Amino acid sequence: MVFQSSSIGYTVMGKTADLTVVQKTTIDTLHKEGKTQKVIAKEAGCSQSSVSKHINREAKGRKRCGRKKCTSKRDNRTLERIVKQNPFKNVGEIHKEWTAAGVSASRTTTHRRMKDMGFCCRIPCVKPLLNHRQRQKRLAWAKEKQDWTAGEWSKVMFSDESKFCISFGNQGPRVWRKRREALHPRCLKSSVKFPQSVMVWGAMSSAGVGPLCFLRSRVNAATYQEVLEHFMLPAADQLFGDADFIFQQDLAPAHSAKATSTWLKDHGIPVLNWPANSPDLNPIENLWGIVKKKMQYTRPNNSEELKATIRATWAIITPEQCHRLIDSMPRRIAAVIQAKGGPTKY
Repeated sequence: MVFQSSSIGYTVMGKTADLTVVQKTTIDTLHKEGKTQKVIAKEAGCSQSSVSKHINREAKGRKRCGRKKCTSKRDNRTLERIVKQNPFKNVGEIHKEWTAAGVSASRTTTHRRMKDMGFCCRIPCVKPLLNHRQRQKRLAWAKEKQDWTAGEWSKVMFSDESKFCISFGNQGPRVWRKRREALHPRCLKSSVKFPQSVMVWGAMSSAGVGPLCFLRSRVNAATYQEVLEHFMLPAADQLFGDADFIFQQDLAPAHSAKATSTWLKDHGIPVLNWPANSPDLNPIENLWGIVKKKMQYTRPNNSEELKATIRATWAIITPEQCHRLIDSMPRRIAAVIQAKGGPTKY
């Protein structure tokens, strides 16, 4: 029974089980400080008898009663090994494999044990596969740029292409992982670098976004130079005016072609050196993610409606959003160095 005492002004609890986690923590802390039970009861907002019972219970080390678990520690280790070996399997498949190992447990118990171990079902991060050479180049690049300030990064115009589909579809199989395991190799889903689809080219700086270019064909060096001529140069005028800037692009074949390099030199455009397979270092990738998230509930019926939706969503991107993304560059550099050139959370 719970009732209010008008004389002392706190709620009286009849059982120690009625105490909240905060109250128990308060009681333990004050008891270690040598406070009397009367003072502790007043501070914790419970009865003095509840304080006494809780202290005695903790002193005797008594545990709560309950039904004994149907699986042993050895069984649980077997389950954890199965999950880590097959993190993309669903609960039913994991349960079947666990019981096949001689464990008698229900599907519900399997799910409960996985939760107890800290496994959560999450959409896997999509990261490019990096070989040893690429990791070393990313690490060297990050160390070279680690002293750049946010102000220096604000002079860079970041660019990239991104694929937009009429139907975003589902996001594929989920993965069982624990906290801080999002970037563990066994929990990653490899991305395809050059999907067969129409791409959208865009650029951004800390001042905002530039005009979009919808690409109708596969991007080669000649097509890319037209994009630079008709969209990159106007974007530079819009975002930087007469100020100097550095142009960023990834190492796609059309970008790194000799003809493209010659075009950029002829137009006096300085280009930022960039490591291969590093979308996590490019803040415009996060901007594409923001645009796609805003579009997730739209259902265009054809490509023209899709383009109109993309344009409208791109137009509401604010300079403040872009500025925050550019400001994250020093943290991205630090994350690459900490990961020794490996993939980061960005």
